[in-house]
Amino acid sequence: MTVKLELTSTKINKVVGRKELAFKIDEASTPSRADVRREIAVVMRTELDNVYVRELKTKSGTRKTTGVAHVYNDVATALTVEPKYIITRNKGKEAAKAEEKPAAAAAAPEEEKK
Repeated sequence: MTVKLELTSTKINKVVGRKELAFKIDEASTPSRADVRREIAVVMRTELDNVYVRELKTKSGTRKTTGVAHVYNDVATALTVEPKYIITRNKGKEAAKAEEKPAAAAAAPEEEKK
């Protein structure tokens, strides 16, 4: 599903290394966070891993959704700055669990050696 996204404001935060976007979407139903994230990545010409949707709000009885997203210059900064719950919301629960398993598996052999 393609989303008709309109940027309402863009603020560059040089200290953190990101662009803070406010946007508006006019669709029949509230778009998924994944669809919005993909569309922002296309509009901003960046990789999907650099984009994190912070907020999506749809007023009851309307077709207008507003939101806020952060677009980072690199993935490492994004993973350091964004809270874990935002990363989980944007990547999905399956992806978050997959990332946690290798870290847990790497820690297990160290404990066995002791």
